[in-house]
Amino acid sequence: MSELETTDFKTWMNEVQAQMEKTLASVLPSSNHLPERLHDAMRYSVLDGGKRVRPLLAFAAGAVVDASPERLQYAASAVELIHAYSLVHDDMPAMDNDVLRRGKPTVHVAYGEATALLAGDALQTAAFEVLSNRTLADNPVDQLQMIRILANASGSLGMCGGQGVDLYSVGQELTLPQLEMMHILKTGALIRASVLLGSYCGTALAPEQREALDHYAKCIGLAFQVVDDILDCEADSATLGKTAGKDAANHKPTYVALLGMKGAKEKAAELKASALASLTPFGEKAAMLSALAGYIVDRKY
Repeated sequence: MSELETTDFKTWMNEVQAQMEKTLASVLPSSNHLPERLHDAMRYSVLDGGKRVRPLLAFAAGAVVDASPERLQYAASAVELIHAYSLVHDDMPAMDNDVLRRGKPTVHVAYGEATALLAGDALQTAAFEVLSNRTLADNPVDQLQMIRILANASGSLGMCGGQGVDLYSVGQELTLPQLEMMHILKTGALIRASVLLGSYCGTALAPEQREALDHYAKCIGLAFQVVDDILDCEADSATLGKTAGKDAANHKPTYVALLGMKGAKEKAAELKASALASLTPFGEKAAMLSALAGYIVDRKY
């Protein structure tokens, strides 16, 4: 990527992130509305932090189908609310028992376990309210499909299922296919949903075009987790904004543990290359998806 292209991507990324902060603030209940503490915890868990990778992917996929930012901001918000709820629950003592997220105390530390549990539940339902409360696709059938995609990506056959496999695999040695399946569900499902939801907000795609976008999303979803495993070993807590080294400390199966650091980095590079190859049919319209592949794989936190 040239210096100009890098600048354009950073400008685009900053604009989307700023827009998402405004949109998320608008769709979340006010902290002044009863029950104030619950609503404050919801806003605390979502606002003022995070890379917004999933919204960025939704906006980038939307560019392929000429989708309007007005639609994309709400489709992206729905995914981000699901992501935020998953982090709130993932950090709780019954799961990873973490105390740091996005550079600040986790929700159960700041508000107590009961409020954290309720905040996560409320964020999950808020996501589907956002996704169903306005016209986001030209065809009502497509909007129903968007709701179905997010529901499947969030449940026992997606993110929750992957988290379950992760919990049940602590201390075990998984094969590479088993590890990939766990992360296809735990991390990849919601990343795939981000891309697909964005792709439904504009002009219709041919089946083979949607398959190409889905392949891109599968590869990037896995690459995201491979890089997470690498950073958990190489970066410190201040850089990550969360506790570093916790996977090794908790004896969790990771790509680094299975492939070694060199092998994990090679795996991330292979996934990036495969993702980029799948964007060829879309030409310049996929420029931001292409740039995001580099951003995800080359990031330092």
